[in-house]
Amino acid sequence: MSTALGIASVSAILVDLLNNGLIDHDVASSVGAVTVSALPPDRITTGGPNPPTQLNLFLYRVTPNAAWRNAGLPARNAAGDLTGEHPLALDLHYLLSAYGSADFHSEILLGHGMQILHENPALGRDAVRRSLAPPSPVAPHSALPSNLRALFSSGLADQFEQIKITPEFLSTEEISKLWSAFQTNYRPTAAYVATVVLIESRRRPRAALPVLNRGVRVLTLEQPVIDCIRVEDLSVSPPVSNGPVLAGSVLRIEGRQLSAELTSVLVDGREAAPLATDEDLIRTRLPAGTTAGVHGVQVVHRLQLGSPPVPHRWVESNVEAITVRPFIQNIAISNAADQGGGTFAADVDCTIDPPVEDRQRVVLLLNEAVAAPTGLPRSFSFIAPPRIPSSPPAPSAVVRIPIRNVPSGVCLFRVQVDGAESPLVTDAAGMFTGPARSIP
Repeated sequence: MSTALGIASVSAILVDLLNNGLIDHDVASSVGAVTVSALPPDRITTGGPNPPTQLNLFLYRVTPNAAWRNAGLPARNAAGDLTGEHPLALDLHYLLSAYGSADFHSEILLGHGMQILHENPALGRDAVRRSLAPPSPVAPHSALPSNLRALFSSGLADQFEQIKITPEFLSTEEISKLWSAFQTNYRPTAAYVATVVLIESRRRPRAALPVLNRGVRVLTLEQPVIDCIRVEDLSVSPPVSNGPVLAGSVLRIEGRQLSAELTSVLVDGREAAPLATDEDLIRTRLPAGTTAGVHGVQVVHRLQLGSPPVPHRWVESNVEAITVRPFIQNIAISNAADQGGGTFAADVDCTIDPPVEDRQRVVLLLNEAVAAPTGLPRSFSFIAPPRIPSSPPAPSAVVRIPIRNVPSGVCLFRVQVDGAESPLVTDAAGMFTGPARSIP
């Protein structure tokens, strides 16, 4: 791995490579003295009586290297602690521009520069060490300039991958945008990309203890599948029905491949211990504290792994939705007041199972049990007022709901908790009989 000096080191090596190549090709005999630089184009003086004969290499863009970015395992665990070292992998994008003081000098310089980079598609480790040679006590001025001598400590020659130089195609529009951003006159240009610079992280990951024992366990993948969920009540015949799911109901989960070494049922992430488990059937009781409303049920298989064995989550089924319906245990009417015209106002206290949480929305539904002489049975709905949150949160079994303008007579009572509606009682003829109360 290299240090943060790796980017500057690549630029310095390429400039040195171009400078040596121009000397080897004796370009000075054709165009005169040549300067190789690594400056932004707007800092190169092109006007005046002596315009420069110059080859400029400008780093205009740095992008993450996609291959190295996706290599390796995640570097952090679930707690956010650093567990691995991932290098900062970068691709460097350069513009090679030629400046000439006479006709064809720019073309000659650009041609030689492109030939030099073509003949050196990769920066060998020995070449990197020579270009970034540390100061020598014997020849202290033969290495890098004093302001760049820190580059020898970049470690670029020892990183995993060698630096590769590849031509890069830029469209006329892209070239035009770049030179417009430079705010200077355009010069003959070729684009190259140097890949990859691996910059080592300065953070040290937590070192885990060595592995003492290794164990391999091979199993076939058998994912459980839930087909349907019904309610099972042994006090009636037949015991299996599609009746409402109430607090404490026994759920009959039917499906395939439901049984395993360790099988559990989750209701919105809460554990529900199975009462009986089979390959295509699981019986479980709804966990205590499950509120009214829509909930997701899932079968999870676990494996005993490690020493001592610890259950680990393995495969899980699809999520099947159930609606837990509230049940009205008691109705109390208080503070009844005559509003005239045969209508009344009152406070209705409904005792609901399961208890209602502060955040849940409760609606009281009333239906006249007997139709008025002048028409059909009327219906009414009333929303429970917001409840003050308790600390710590404590579900309430009794919810008070004010009602207004309800005519005198017997009404059927239902409640909706988060859209889940309480069931009504029917007689042998299939007629609704309760829960009912007389108003006032």
